[in-house]
Amino acid sequence: MPRVTLRNTFHVRNSPAALRAHLSQPQSYVGLSPLVVAVRDIEQGENETRYVSVERFRFFGVVKYDNLIKVTLRSTDEAVEGEVTSPGGVRLDYRFRLTGRDGGTEVEDTLVVRAWTRPLLTFAARKAREVQLARAEVLASRLG
Repeated sequence: MPRVTLRNTFHVRNSPAALRAHLSQPQSYVGLSPLVVAVRDIEQGENETRYVSVERFRFFGVVKYDNLIKVTLRSTDEAVEGEVTSPGGVRLDYRFRLTGRDGGTEVEDTLVVRAWTRPLLTFAARKAREVQLARAEVLASRLG
């Protein structure tokens, strides 16, 4: 299965613990990605959280499509990470490595996007990169 790895490193003026707490809550992802408009069916396990994220796509400014994706979320001392499964055959592994630096946190946001076909991968990777770059701005705005 073809794949693309995307990385973005940025700084947030807040502690790694504050970012870990924020990124460990499914509700925090609403608006963190410009595509995510809701989360639902949250199941909290001992070591991970599973939920459904509603991604809203608009085509031609008029047609709306809600893509329901399954998300697994885990938090460790160093990172928040997990997997995303889309019904369209797109898979995404993500990891936010959180390192205390310069009175705040350096966030290394890594995404690995996989899809069954190259055209689908190209579309998914382009959207994932847009979300990744927007996420840096939203986190900095929300948490300092």
